[in-house]
Amino acid sequence: MAPTALLSVSDKRGLVPLAEALHHRYGYRLLSSGGTAKVLKQAGLPVTPVADHTGAPEILGGRVKTLHPRIHGGILARRGDASHEADLIAQEIAPIDVVVVNLYPFRETVADPSVSWDTAIENIDIGGPTMVRSAAKNHAHVAVLTAPNQYDRFLAALDASGGALTDAVRRQLAVEAFAHTAAYDAAITRWMQARPEVSTADPTAADLPWLEALPLRQRLRYGENPHQHASWYSAAKAGWGGAIQLQGKELSTNNLLDLEAALATVREFGYGTSGSHPASRAAAVVVKHTNPCGVAIGDGTAAALSRALDADRVSAFGGIVALNGCVDGTAARELTSLFLECVVAPGFAPEAREILAAKSNLRLLELSPDSIDAAGQDHVRSILGGVLVQDLDDQLVTPDDWTVATERVPTASEREDLCFAWQIVRHVRSNAIVVAREGQSLGVGAGQMNRVGSAHIALEAAGDRSRGAVLASDGFFPFDDTVRLAADHGITAVIHPGGSKRDRDSIQACNELGLSMLLTGRRHFLH
Repeated sequence: MAPTALLSVSDKRGLVPLAEALHHRYGYRLLSSGGTAKVLKQAGLPVTPVADHTGAPEILGGRVKTLHPRIHGGILARRGDASHEADLIAQEIAPIDVVVVNLYPFRETVADPSVSWDTAIENIDIGGPTMVRSAAKNHAHVAVLTAPNQYDRFLAALDASGGALTDAVRRQLAVEAFAHTAAYDAAITRWMQARPEVSTADPTAADLPWLEALPLRQRLRYGENPHQHASWYSAAKAGWGGAIQLQGKELSTNNLLDLEAALATVREFGYGTSGSHPASRAAAVVVKHTNPCGVAIGDGTAAALSRALDADRVSAFGGIVALNGCVDGTAARELTSLFLECVVAPGFAPEAREILAAKSNLRLLELSPDSIDAAGQDHVRSILGGVLVQDLDDQLVTPDDWTVATERVPTASEREDLCFAWQIVRHVRSNAIVVAREGQSLGVGAGQMNRVGSAHIALEAAGDRSRGAVLASDGFFPFDDTVRLAADHGITAVIHPGGSKRDRDSIQACNELGLSMLLTGRRHFLH
């Protein structure tokens, strides 16, 4: 009896060459349904429709076509098992040896934020996952393929073994199949959990696990250090999975971590010309070791970039740059003025591409606002044996909610500077201090074990530029030492969350020294 392959795919890439090889090289009988059968017939291949094979027509508008004993009996039967073989003979069921199935494009459908509940539900595949799981369970006898990128590897394995697959190949395909259906189910659950139609406030609802199943994007050269193995898992079109690398070396673990930090910071000022938060003014961010070392706004991308680099050109060497607007030729020339690792932006003009091509190792990434919006709002970090999931700390800054704590009210220009510094400081590792003036960071103090230590670093980096500048702190001032240090360096206004038992000490110091102080009421620790 000729072997049988069942093919039913939504993604038709590579379908015809695969089916031709199965039929012409190895004599497989082709069993198919719907659009897949139509494509194969148009290619001149002999196809048995599933409805003819089962003797049952498709019903319920195509919702039921492969859910039939003649399909699943053929997939699940154990070869060599006398009882199973007797059942196949009695029911006149032919064994199915290869199952090629990929699923309705649910994730692609719900990537559109305007998709309706009913449309999304209709794109949940039922028969496909059932066949995949049946074939994967019976991998001792059946090979299952779930993605076009498996086809060449599968055919190579067939060629190498004269048409018979090894147990190892079938086992590996089964692992990939179960991963495929797990990711599919996780995507459905995650989407439903986030929808307003599903109440998350019901106290009687069962606690659901946090689910996420991401495909492997690439194996990285190494982790944070050469002795650490690393891999990058990412949804195809969401977040960094939607980025297009235009040139440069392969991305590393540290590149991706720094890119994430740079992007989060530059998005404070909007990003691109579309999406949920388009840019209102050009902004540029330079990051080293996940901390911004230069941030600036300006009249155009090139001006913002130049000011961000000027904030600290020593630290910018070997840094990561994020821009919230298209990179033009002028900005590109600025980017070639020093060694950089990566640049991410919504777009690169042709002139910029030509200029930056001379820096062949410089990684250029084009990331659209739509890819950012598709990434969701969860911030996930791993701990030993688990993960921590929290909301992203990306709420819009609301200056109208801030209060003046001091006798002196900030001037209009100080308020603008304080707002700018506050937008930056939440992207600096705690304890975090930022010194800024006129839309440019001047000094950044990050990650110190005491707040005044971070203030020393930020103020020393700013140097004489701190005179007339402002200072922001991600957490409250536990003592008045930071305020007094700031005044010694010429700082005229400070901003912090407030909430310390000793707030009064810092406020009194500001009044004594002529500084103004704003309290935001919101802390922004970053670990």
